[in-house]
Amino acid sequence: MKIIVCIKQVPDTTEVRINPETNTLVREGVASIINPFDMYAIEEAVQLKEKFGAETIVITMGPPQADSALREALSMGIDQAILLSDRAFAGSDTWATSYVLSRAIEKIGNFDLVICGKQASDGDTAQVGPGIATHINLPQATYVRKVDNVDLEKKVIRLERLLEEGYEIIEVSMPLLMTVVKEINTPRLPSLRGKMRARSQAITTWTHKDLDLKEESLGLKGSPTQVVKIFTPPPREKGMILEGEPEAVVDKLVGELKKHLI
Repeated sequence: MKIIVCIKQVPDTTEVRINPETNTLVREGVASIINPFDMYAIEEAVQLKEKFGAETIVITMGPPQADSALREALSMGIDQAILLSDRAFAGSDTWATSYVLSRAIEKIGNFDLVICGKQASDGDTAQVGPGIATHINLPQATYVRKVDNVDLEKKVIRLERLLEEGYEIIEVSMPLLMTVVKEINTPRLPSLRGKMRARSQAITTWTHKDLDLKEESLGLKGSPTQVVKIFTPPPREKGMILEGEPEAVVDKLVGELKKHLI
Protein backbone atom coordinates (compact mmCIF):
# COMPACT_ATOMS: atom_id res chain seq x y z
CA MET A 1 0.00 0.00 0.00
CA LYS A 2 1.33 3.42 -0.98
CA ILE A 3 -0.08 6.61 0.56
CA ILE A 4 0.64 10.15 -0.62
CA VAL A 5 -0.11 13.06 1.70
CA CYS A 6 -0.47 16.58 0.29
CA ILE A 7 0.27 19.34 2.78
CA LYS A 8 0.62 23.11 2.67
CA GLN A 9 2.79 25.45 4.69
CA VAL A 10 0.69 28.46 5.66
CA PRO A 11 1.63 31.75 7.33
CA ASP A 12 1.10 32.01 11.04
CA THR A 13 -2.27 33.73 11.40
CA THR A 14 -0.68 36.68 13.22
CA GLU A 15 1.95 37.16 10.52
CA VAL A 16 -0.10 37.37 7.30
CA ARG A 17 1.21 39.97 4.82
CA ILE A 18 -0.05 40.74 1.32
CA ASN A 19 2.06 41.85 -1.64
CA PRO A 20 0.22 45.01 -2.82
CA GLU A 21 1.44 44.60 -6.40
CA THR A 22 0.45 40.95 -6.98
CA ASN A 23 -2.28 40.63 -4.29
CA THR A 24 -0.70 37.35 -3.18
CA LEU A 25 0.50 36.21 0.23
CA VAL A 26 4.08 37.07 1.14
CA ARG A 27 5.64 33.79 2.28
CA GLU A 28 9.41 34.41 2.18
CA GLY A 29 10.73 35.32 5.60
CA VAL A 30 7.33 34.88 7.28
CA ALA A 31 6.86 32.54 10.25
CA SER A 32 4.91 29.56 8.94
CA ILE A 33 3.28 26.36 10.14
CA ILE A 34 1.79 23.25 8.59
CA ASN A 35 -1.83 23.87 7.71
CA PRO A 36 -3.69 22.55 10.81
CA PHE A 37 -6.04 20.25 8.84
CA ASP A 38 -3.04 18.72 7.08
CA MET A 39 -1.71 17.54 10.44
CA TYR A 40 -4.68 15.17 10.63
CA ALA A 41 -3.88 13.91 7.12
CA ILE A 42 -0.29 13.19 8.16
CA GLU A 43 -1.41 11.38 11.31
CA GLU A 44 -3.92 9.24 9.41
CA ALA A 45 -1.26 8.20 6.90
CA VAL A 46 1.10 7.21 9.72
CA GLN A 47 -1.63 5.20 11.47
CA LEU A 48 -2.39 3.35 8.22
CA LYS A 49 1.33 2.75 7.79
CA GLU A 50 1.54 1.23 11.26
CA LYS A 51 -1.50 -0.96 10.61
CA PHE A 52 -0.81 -2.12 7.05
CA GLY A 53 2.90 -1.52 6.55
CA ALA A 54 2.19 1.19 3.98
CA GLU A 55 4.78 3.30 2.22
CA THR A 56 4.12 6.99 2.94
CA ILE A 57 5.18 10.03 0.94
CA VAL A 58 4.49 13.68 1.74
CA ILE A 59 4.53 16.41 -0.90
CA THR A 60 4.08 20.17 -0.78
CA MET A 61 4.31 23.05 -3.24
CA GLY A 62 6.02 26.18 -2.03
CA PRO A 63 9.27 28.16 -1.65
CA PRO A 64 12.46 26.50 -0.36
CA GLN A 65 11.51 27.32 3.25
CA ALA A 66 8.62 24.84 2.94
CA ASP A 67 11.10 22.03 3.52
CA SER A 68 10.66 22.68 7.25
CA ALA A 69 7.04 21.55 6.96
CA LEU A 70 8.16 18.41 5.17
CA ARG A 71 10.72 17.66 7.88
CA GLU A 72 8.04 18.01 10.53
CA ALA A 73 5.95 15.44 8.64
CA LEU A 74 8.98 13.15 8.45
CA SER A 75 9.53 13.50 12.20
CA MET A 76 5.94 12.28 12.75
CA GLY A 77 6.66 9.05 10.85
CA ILE A 78 6.27 9.77 7.12
CA ASP A 79 8.86 7.90 5.03
CA GLN A 80 9.73 10.23 2.14
CA ALA A 81 9.29 13.91 1.26
CA ILE A 82 9.09 15.80 -2.03
CA LEU A 83 9.18 19.59 -2.39
CA LEU A 84 7.67 21.18 -5.50
CA SER A 85 9.52 24.49 -5.66
CA ASP A 86 9.88 26.76 -8.66
CA ARG A 87 9.42 30.47 -9.37
CA ALA A 88 7.02 29.38 -12.11
CA PHE A 89 4.60 28.10 -9.43
CA ALA A 90 4.32 31.48 -7.65
CA GLY A 91 0.83 32.98 -7.56
CA SER A 92 -0.98 29.77 -8.50
CA ASP A 93 -4.69 29.69 -7.70
CA THR A 94 -6.42 26.52 -6.52
CA TRP A 95 -6.77 25.19 -10.09
CA ALA A 96 -3.09 25.68 -10.95
CA THR A 97 -1.99 24.36 -7.55
CA SER A 98 -4.06 21.19 -7.85
CA TYR A 99 -2.76 20.76 -11.41
CA VAL A 100 0.89 20.82 -10.30
CA LEU A 101 0.21 18.51 -7.35
CA SER A 102 -1.68 16.08 -9.59
CA ARG A 103 1.23 15.85 -12.01
CA ALA A 104 3.62 15.19 -9.12
CA ILE A 105 1.33 12.45 -7.85
CA GLU A 106 1.22 10.88 -11.31
CA LYS A 107 5.02 11.04 -11.47
CA ILE A 108 5.23 9.17 -8.14
CA GLY A 109 2.75 6.64 -9.51
CA ASN A 110 1.44 3.29 -8.27
CA PHE A 111 -0.37 4.80 -5.26
CA ASP A 112 -3.45 3.56 -3.43
CA LEU A 113 -4.51 6.59 -1.42
CA VAL A 114 -4.03 10.37 -1.50
CA ILE A 115 -4.88 12.22 1.72
CA CYS A 116 -5.38 15.98 2.09
CA GLY A 117 -6.68 18.19 4.87
CA LYS A 118 -10.21 19.40 4.15
CA GLN A 119 -9.02 22.98 3.50
CA ALA A 120 -6.17 25.42 4.06
CA SER A 121 -6.36 28.05 6.78
CA ASP A 122 -5.07 30.84 4.51
CA GLY A 123 -7.57 30.30 1.70
CA ASP A 124 -10.44 28.27 3.18
CA THR A 125 -11.61 27.18 -0.29
CA ALA A 126 -11.51 23.38 0.18
CA GLN A 127 -10.89 23.16 -3.58
CA VAL A 128 -7.35 21.78 -3.96
CA GLY A 129 -8.08 18.21 -2.81
CA PRO A 130 -11.10 17.75 -5.11
CA GLY A 131 -9.15 19.54 -7.85
CA ILE A 132 -6.34 16.99 -7.65
CA ALA A 133 -8.86 14.15 -7.91
CA THR A 134 -10.46 15.78 -10.95
CA HIS A 135 -7.14 16.24 -12.77
CA ILE A 136 -6.20 12.59 -12.22
CA ASN A 137 -9.77 11.29 -12.66
CA LEU A 138 -9.76 9.69 -9.21
CA PRO A 139 -12.78 8.84 -7.05
CA GLN A 140 -12.89 11.17 -4.06
CA ALA A 141 -14.37 11.27 -0.58
CA THR A 142 -14.44 14.62 1.22
CA TYR A 143 -14.78 15.46 4.92
CA VAL A 144 -13.78 11.96 6.07
CA ARG A 145 -14.02 11.55 9.84
CA LYS A 146 -13.10 7.85 10.09
CA VAL A 147 -11.42 5.11 8.07
CA ASP A 148 -13.62 2.21 9.03
CA ASN A 149 -11.99 -0.61 7.05
CA VAL A 150 -9.41 -1.20 4.32
CA ASP A 151 -9.59 -4.34 2.15
CA LEU A 152 -6.27 -4.51 0.32
CA GLU A 153 -7.24 -7.64 -1.61
CA LYS A 154 -10.44 -6.15 -3.03
CA LYS A 155 -8.92 -2.65 -3.18
CA VAL A 156 -11.91 -1.19 -1.31
CA ILE A 157 -11.96 1.22 1.61
CA ARG A 158 -14.94 1.98 3.87
CA LEU A 159 -15.18 5.51 5.23
CA GLU A 160 -17.40 7.73 7.34
CA ARG A 161 -18.07 11.18 5.86
CA LEU A 162 -19.07 14.07 8.08
CA LEU A 163 -22.33 15.77 7.02
CA GLU A 164 -24.09 18.84 8.35
CA GLU A 165 -26.61 16.78 10.31
CA GLY A 166 -24.79 13.49 10.87
CA TYR A 167 -22.54 11.23 8.82
CA GLU A 168 -22.71 8.66 6.03
CA ILE A 169 -20.83 5.40 5.50
CA ILE A 170 -19.51 4.77 2.00
CA GLU A 171 -17.33 2.22 0.25
CA VAL A 172 -14.93 3.47 -2.39
CA SER A 173 -12.55 1.61 -4.67
CA MET A 174 -8.85 2.39 -4.53
CA PRO A 175 -6.93 4.34 -5.66
CA LEU A 176 -8.83 7.35 -4.36
CA LEU A 177 -8.36 10.77 -2.81
CA MET A 178 -9.87 11.74 0.52
CA THR A 179 -9.91 14.96 2.51
CA VAL A 180 -10.07 14.65 6.29
CA VAL A 181 -11.58 16.63 9.16
CA LYS A 182 -10.23 17.05 12.69
CA GLU A 183 -12.58 14.39 14.11
CA ILE A 184 -10.57 11.64 12.38
CA ASN A 185 -7.68 11.47 14.90
CA THR A 186 -5.35 13.35 17.24
CA PRO A 187 -1.98 14.22 15.64
CA ARG A 188 0.99 12.88 17.58
CA LEU A 189 3.97 14.83 18.82
CA PRO A 190 7.23 13.96 17.03
CA SER A 191 9.60 11.76 19.00
CA LEU A 192 13.24 12.71 19.56
CA ARG A 193 14.28 9.86 17.30
CA GLY A 194 11.87 11.08 14.64
CA LYS A 195 13.25 14.61 14.83
CA MET A 196 16.81 13.36 14.47
CA ARG A 197 15.89 11.23 11.45
CA ALA A 198 13.99 14.08 9.81
CA ARG A 199 16.87 16.51 10.31
CA SER A 200 19.31 14.40 8.31
CA GLN A 201 16.95 12.91 5.72
CA ALA A 202 17.27 14.08 2.12
CA ILE A 203 14.30 15.86 0.55
CA THR A 204 13.70 15.54 -3.19
CA THR A 205 12.98 18.82 -5.02
CA TRP A 206 11.07 18.96 -8.31
CA THR A 207 10.64 21.97 -10.60
CA HIS A 208 8.23 22.43 -13.50
CA LYS A 209 10.86 20.90 -15.78
CA ASP A 210 10.98 17.72 -13.69
CA LEU A 211 7.20 17.45 -14.09
CA ASP A 212 7.34 18.34 -17.81
CA LEU A 213 5.01 21.31 -17.34
CA LYS A 214 4.77 24.44 -19.48
CA GLU A 215 5.24 27.74 -17.66
CA GLU A 216 2.14 29.28 -19.26
CA SER A 217 0.03 26.67 -17.44
CA LEU A 218 1.44 27.63 -14.03
CA GLY A 219 1.47 30.48 -11.55
CA LEU A 220 -0.44 33.66 -12.28
CA LYS A 221 -0.37 33.00 -16.02
CA GLY A 222 -2.03 29.61 -15.65
CA SER A 223 -4.58 30.63 -13.01
CA PRO A 224 -8.16 31.12 -14.29
CA THR A 225 -8.98 33.12 -11.14
CA GLN A 226 -7.02 36.08 -9.82
CA VAL A 227 -7.37 38.41 -6.86
CA VAL A 228 -8.23 41.85 -8.24
CA LYS A 229 -8.17 43.76 -4.98
CA ILE A 230 -7.55 43.12 -1.29
CA PHE A 231 -8.71 45.64 1.32
CA THR A 232 -9.71 45.89 4.96
CA PRO A 233 -13.47 46.36 5.38
CA PRO A 234 -14.43 49.65 7.07
CA PRO A 235 -15.39 49.38 10.74
CA ARG A 236 -19.05 48.87 11.45
CA GLU A 237 -21.10 51.81 12.57
CA LYS A 238 -21.85 52.01 16.26
CA GLY A 239 -25.07 50.24 17.17
CA MET A 240 -28.09 51.74 18.89
CA ILE A 241 -29.38 50.83 22.33
CA LEU A 242 -33.12 51.40 22.78
CA GLU A 243 -34.36 52.00 26.29
CA GLY A 244 -37.79 52.49 27.78
CA GLU A 245 -41.03 50.59 28.16
CA PRO A 246 -41.41 47.50 25.95
CA GLU A 247 -44.15 48.97 23.74
CA ALA A 248 -42.21 52.19 23.20
CA VAL A 249 -39.02 50.26 22.42
CA VAL A 250 -40.86 48.14 19.84
CA ASP A 251 -42.21 51.26 18.16
CA LYS A 252 -38.73 52.78 18.01
CA LEU A 253 -37.27 49.56 16.63
CA VAL A 254 -39.90 49.28 13.92
CA GLY A 255 -39.31 52.89 12.99
CA GLU A 256 -35.55 52.39 12.67
CA LEU A 257 -36.03 49.24 10.58
CA LYS A 258 -38.36 51.09 8.21
CA LYS A 259 -35.72 53.79 7.70
CA HIS A 260 -33.20 51.20 6.49
CA LEU A 261 -35.63 49.15 4.42
CA ILE A 262 -37.19 52.00 2.47
